[in-house]
Amino acid sequence: MPELMRLSPWEMAGFLTGLACVWFVVKQRIWNFPLGIVSCGCFFILFMQQKLFGEATLQVLFIALGFHGWAQWLQRRQNAAMPGVTSVTRMETGLILLAFLPTTVILWWILITLSGSAPLIDALVTALSLVAQWLLNRKHIENWLVWIVVDMLTIGLGISRQMYLLATLYMIFLGMCMVGWYQWRHTMIPQSDGDHV
Repeated sequence: MPELMRLSPWEMAGFLTGLACVWFVVKQRIWNFPLGIVSCGCFFILFMQQKLFGEATLQVLFIALGFHGWAQWLQRRQNAAMPGVTSVTRMETGLILLAFLPTTVILWWILITLSGSAPLIDALVTALSLVAQWLLNRKHIENWLVWIVVDMLTIGLGISRQMYLLATLYMIFLGMCMVGWYQWRHTMIPQSDGDHV
C-alpha cells in the first residue's frame, strides 16, 4: 500500500468524530461535546505517536474543557434567562491576551526542551485552541475567528508531518468555521452597551 494511504486508525476515528463534532457546533447542538471528547482522545494517541507533545497535551485540556462546555451549555438550555450567542467583552479580550502571550512563550520553551518536532507552531496552535474553546464554551461568536487561524496552522502542520487525513480534516473544519460564523451571527443577542469588541 502506498505510504500516503497508510492511515492510523486513531487518525481515522479522530477524523470522523471531529467532523461530527464541528457540525454539531455549527448547529449549536450540545452533542458536539461528547463527540469532541472522543475525537480528542483519538488525536491524543496520534499526536503522542508523532512526538507533537503540545498538540497531545492540548487534547487532554480539550477533554477537560469539553466537560466544562457540556455543563455550561446544559445550564444555558435549562435557564432561559442566560444569553445565547454573544460577542466577547473588551475586558475578557484583555484577560485572554494576558493569558495567551505568556502561555505561548512557556509552551514554546517546554516544547524545545522536550525536542518537539514543531515547537513554535505546536505552541501557537495549543494556546490559540485553548482560547477558541474557552470562547466556544461561553458561546462567544469570536470563537470562529480563532478556530480559523488554528485550522490554517494545523493544515500546514499536518502536511509537513505527512498526516494528510488530519490536514484534510482541518481544511473541512476551515469551511465549517466560515459557515458557523455566518450562522451564529444570525442568532446573536443584540448588544448596545459599548463594552463588546
